[in-house]
Amino acid sequence: MTRAPAASGDTRLHTPAEGVDFGLRELMAVREIVHAFLTADRPEEVFQFALDRVSPVVGATFACVYLIDGASELMRLAAAYNWPERFTPFLGEMRVRLGFGPSGEAASERRAIEVPDIFSDPSLEDWQEVANELGFQSLVALPLQTGAGVLGTVTFYFGAAGGLSVESRSLLRMVADQMAATAQKARLIDDLRRANSALTDTNAELERQYAALLEARRLQDEFLANLSTDLRAPLAELVGYISRIESGAAGPVTEGERTALLEVKASGEVLLDRIGDLIELSELKRNEVEPAVSVFDVREPMREALALVVGRREGVALQSAEPEAGVTMASDRRRVVRLLSRLLRNAYAFTERGAVRTAVEVHDDRVVYRVEDTGVGIPVDAQRTVFEEFRRAGAPARPQEGGRVGAGLGLPLVRRTARLLGGDVLLVSEPGEGSSFRVELPLVYEGPVERAPGARTTPPGTRSHPE
Repeated sequence: MTRAPAASGDTRLHTPAEGVDFGLRELMAVREIVHAFLTADRPEEVFQFALDRVSPVVGATFACVYLIDGASELMRLAAAYNWPERFTPFLGEMRVRLGFGPSGEAASERRAIEVPDIFSDPSLEDWQEVANELGFQSLVALPLQTGAGVLGTVTFYFGAAGGLSVESRSLLRMVADQMAATAQKARLIDDLRRANSALTDTNAELERQYAALLEARRLQDEFLANLSTDLRAPLAELVGYISRIESGAAGPVTEGERTALLEVKASGEVLLDRIGDLIELSELKRNEVEPAVSVFDVREPMREALALVVGRREGVALQSAEPEAGVTMASDRRRVVRLLSRLLRNAYAFTERGAVRTAVEVHDDRVVYRVEDTGVGIPVDAQRTVFEEFRRAGAPARPQEGGRVGAGLGLPLVRRTARLLGGDVLLVSEPGEGSSFRVELPLVYEGPVERAPGARTTPPGTRSHPE
């Protein structure tokens, strides 16, 4: 194939407007390519827009863009400008092999191939019939090349013979480079669009799975609630029968029998408590609880909770602090007491030595109940799940009443109850130093909140205890 030398100053690029300044033509070419990039949505459209606008500027009779087809050795026709109409039905079948012909050689060798006159080059005898039929005498093929590699070739065909000037070569090189760059950007945009589409599909699937998970959890909660309700009545009757037998209503009982009956009764009462917790948790999760609001002294719930709590250990001191003057509070007293009782049971279960401290404080329009202990700590990762039902972060310092272990419902009930009453609970804990629970509630109940205003999350690095 002819390798044309740099043409002398009298050779020129063929243009339809002979008097147009070369610099102006260059700016026109750049403008048109940029326009193609801004207008097109796909890489093929970039090529087509660029050919349609640049080919007249450079004076080409017609032009083609060939793209490397994946990992094959063939290039397919991606865009064509002004191709003879009688041949357009066959454009989709056109393939160019890398390394063969001007276009294939330009791509494989990554350099421009110029053919000033096809009919004067004996090595291109096979091309002369094609050139005569299509109506071109010279051509220039330039690789579409980016930093990522060669995309293919752009080839301009001219109706007259003649070499290219230095300026013309520079212009066509710039055209090819800009086409490659804009096409690469468009391809990246196309890839991003496909990635976004795939991400959208993935998000839709995740939302579907999340909805299915929520439905599964709803059914699980409903099942537990129904099962608990079904079990509570016969279990309560069983505990009642045991109480009557233990009292001698069915006849005399020995001390040994009485002891055994009391143990069975205690276990039954523990089960009743667990069932009650499950039912209460289910009602809270389904927003089926309506607080029974009454007016009371803010100090009374802590005093009542302290009187009810069992499982205190000798050697663990109790330290209480409360305001000297009473402040009234409008809320659900029974639920506040149950909330504090759970925190106290939790504190005693995890405290082997030291003290359990309680405090009641009033700040502006809120009451703060504190329950602190000097018990054990737990791993830091457990603090994120300690308020989730059925999660336990570790064994207590000693068994709870009756040697039982908590079911992981105490703290979830504490948090949900606090939020039902318009407040929240904050936990701070350090390994070996104990835990501190701070319950903030409004003095006047105005409705439940997902998270009370101003409530904080557990600070990084803190620890927490599960019931």
